[in-house]
Amino acid sequence: MKIAMIGQKGIPVQYGGVEKHVQDLSVRLVERGHEVSVYSRTWYTGNSGTDRYQGITRIHTPTIKTKHFDAIVHVFTSTVHALCGSYDVFHYHGVGPALLAWIPRVFRPSARVIITLHSLDRFHQKWNRCARFFLKLGERAACVFAHETITVSRSLERYAKHTLHRDTRYIPNGVTIPTHKEDQKLITPFGLSKGEYIVMISRLVPHKGAHILVEAFKKLKERNPGNREIQKLKLAIVGGAAYTDAYIRELHLSASAMNDVVFTDFQKGDTLGALYRYARVMVHPSLNEGLPITVLQAMSYGLPVLLSSISEHREIIDDREVLFGENDVQSLVHALEHFMKLHSEERVQLGKRNKAIVQEKYDWENIVEKTEAIYRTTVAEKHSIASVGHVS
Repeated sequence: MKIAMIGQKGIPVQYGGVEKHVQDLSVRLVERGHEVSVYSRTWYTGNSGTDRYQGITRIHTPTIKTKHFDAIVHVFTSTVHALCGSYDVFHYHGVGPALLAWIPRVFRPSARVIITLHSLDRFHQKWNRCARFFLKLGERAACVFAHETITVSRSLERYAKHTLHRDTRYIPNGVTIPTHKEDQKLITPFGLSKGEYIVMISRLVPHKGAHILVEAFKKLKERNPGNREIQKLKLAIVGGAAYTDAYIRELHLSASAMNDVVFTDFQKGDTLGALYRYARVMVHPSLNEGLPITVLQAMSYGLPVLLSSISEHREIIDDREVLFGENDVQSLVHALEHFMKLHSEERVQLGKRNKAIVQEKYDWENIVEKTEAIYRTTVAEKHSIASVGHVS
């Protein structure tokens, strides 16, 4: 089959859960003999035109790089370009891109349209009222224009069924267990040492909750002045802006009273892997998610995680020991204090359990098989309908 991936920023992944999902899925689909094109944005990849990446055709189309027009303009230009190709499947990623999924339904009725709901973007605090209105329309569009709609979490699946009145196919995000050990020296430039820092890995947007973690980290230090282990801890915040420069300035201002908060900006490759591998614990204080790939990645390294108690986190790990109250600084402080009191062997066991969970539930081979089956089924249905029409 010939498949067009539309809606992501591009590949290779620089940052972003959707981009990571699309890259990992596309690589595996190519390995299975499919032709996959991933539409990309020049500002994200640093390239232009059409080229190849790990067997994938990478196509750059124009956009307008502003907060409100970047995604939708790129989806439009990508869709128009894809109409000229002989794609069997148009696969849109996200509720915003879903708004334009009607175009191939009208102008390429022979193609099949698949839409993946990665999260409910209208709840993200960076959007204004107008943007949230259109993102809500995108949720409807994802269920109306698609031949099949995929949801990456059970909570999104329930939301689609009860609010959008559409049965969807649940296929979670996947993760690959790391196969090599990154050099510990990669964390040295950030002033970090093995096992002596807390890590958060995320785009720095308000709904991810970095401000909650910074405040909790401050209080953790204030409440435990005599605890040497806590006092030497650092906090590494790995990620950068997504049209949220003002928010990042507030984070830096909040952290300025301490010397123990390190902002690394976005990282990738072995450096990112090392930041996962050598942390004491990962904290993910998000207020809204689809199914967070960064959490799954941390778990794949055998890293303990502390998670806000939103339903998407509880879907991964439903364990009070590692959950803290959503948008609750004090609850996070208590969770950190409890974690720091654990014996080293208890922390190791938490990490081993995490690794076992991702191996059992979020293995990519199973995920790509389910996605490929949806493609095949919808394309087969197209041929079946065409045959019936021809006979009649």
